[in-house]
Amino acid sequence: MNKITRYLLLAAALLLSLQACGGGQDSKTAAESKEPPLRFCYMICDSRALSAARFAPFTAYLSEKLGRKIEMTLVNTFDVETLAKKNEFDFFHVNSVIAVLLKERYKAEFLAVDMQGRNGHMATGTLIARKESGIKTIADMKGKTLLFGPALAPFGYMAQYSMMLENGLDPETDLARYDIPPGSLKHDKIMFGVEYGKYDIGAAPRIDLDRMVADDIINIDDYHIIAESEKMPYCTIGAAAHVDKGLQEKVKNILLNLKKDETALVDGEVLKVLKRMGLDGFHPAIDSEYDIIRDKLRLNNMAPYDKH
Repeated sequence: MNKITRYLLLAAALLLSLQACGGGQDSKTAAESKEPPLRFCYMICDSRALSAARFAPFTAYLSEKLGRKIEMTLVNTFDVETLAKKNEFDFFHVNSVIAVLLKERYKAEFLAVDMQGRNGHMATGTLIARKESGIKTIADMKGKTLLFGPALAPFGYMAQYSMMLENGLDPETDLARYDIPPGSLKHDKIMFGVEYGKYDIGAAPRIDLDRMVADDIINIDDYHIIAESEKMPYCTIGAAAHVDKGLQEKVKNILLNLKKDETALVDGEVLKVLKRMGLDGFHPAIDSEYDIIRDKLRLNNMAPYDKH
């Protein structure tokens, strides 16, 4: 076999290999796509910088899988609805309170739920106090100070507020005071507020409590968990009502099949998508599982069911 024949055979084998890997004429990259970019709205978690780092690999991965450009928009929790009113995003990643609001008011669809920690795609909120405080029950909380998380947080505000109401304690009249910390990293500030004695009680998401224990930031033996809420869906990925059902299904399938070793290229660096997001994977969103959140929002007089 002469050199020319060998080169021709090698070229043919390489072409077949590229076609088998999706490199044929029917395949296109996001850069080659003529379709308008998809707009993905991410609710800011902790801080804008941390959220950008957290979601960039996932955005790149999803863009690659869809063969379509995706614009990442980072939005403060209270501003998500403003964008929804203006129809300024196609997909979203938000906490489950905001997800319910988007479905109730704007007919959004739930696709998948983040999986993380001991409860998988579910999460809980806790009321905690240092053991030396002597606070063991919700009744013991009367006249004490409490630090909540963000005002629209399912597991740093909503869950705890409803637990108090369900157990005969009105946070508005029966506590000495409650506050919401300013700035970023609010869930961490809950723990520090109790750890250093500025507040008697903290409204801590169990996920964040577990994380700070695992990172040796706090010693769980120093704390008493006064109460823990029922399990409820965690942060949710969904689609705006105008998004084509076929495209919704494509995105959902990508989410549910995302494995721990999947990577994406961001600024020249290969990053593991789920690891950077801090997740174990995604679980199919089941609308009926959000009913408990709807009930608690109604009890708390919170949007989208608030009555003034």
